[in-house]
Amino acid sequence: MSKVPLKNVKGDSVGDYEVADNLLVLDKGDQAVHEAVVAYNAHQRAGTASTLSKSFVNGTGAKPWKQKGLGRARAGYKQSPVWRGGAVAHGPHPRTYKKKLSKKVTRLAFQRAFSAKVEQGEITVIDELSLSAPKTKEFVAVLKNLGLDRGALFIVDETTDNLLLATRNIQRVEVATANLVNTYQILRFKNVIVTKAGMEALEKRLA
Repeated sequence: MSKVPLKNVKGDSVGDYEVADNLLVLDKGDQAVHEAVVAYNAHQRAGTASTLSKSFVNGTGAKPWKQKGLGRARAGYKQSPVWRGGAVAHGPHPRTYKKKLSKKVTRLAFQRAFSAKVEQGEITVIDELSLSAPKTKEFVAVLKNLGLDRGALFIVDETTDNLLLATRNIQRVEVATANLVNTYQILRFKNVIVTKAGMEALEKRLA
């Protein structure tokens, strides 16, 4: 069993949370993590960059001037990429950058990233995270109590409007649910704070 610190929102230690060793993967999965991060970043690309090739540039098909006798470089059409207002040679066109990952690789990557956080002691479990009102000031107090001056990823079983509204204006703080949090989010933040209910949901997902 691996032990993770268990605290309350006031920052007081209330024991340890035990994570079963069979849920952790530490001897493999580095390549899966790499592929998952590359795929996630690729999915963020819009792929909407677009340029006009010569077949899409308006203009006449007539030769600008005759081939010989004028002392100028030969020219065949006004849509040439070397002319101002002409086409773009080998420019980008709309495309998708999405990469496919199998469910098995995605699951292994998440297990490996989560296991590394547990091993490095960068995961803290809190008994609960509930706000009485959508006040940023109230959530900042929680951050201060937990000593999170550089922000953190908060994983909960279910989000609430009060929590989302209170955290949306705080830099370097992100809230995710246990069933939707991904490998990139786990790795992006040094500190990961998980509610007790969120940890139980994570364990079901890892199992």
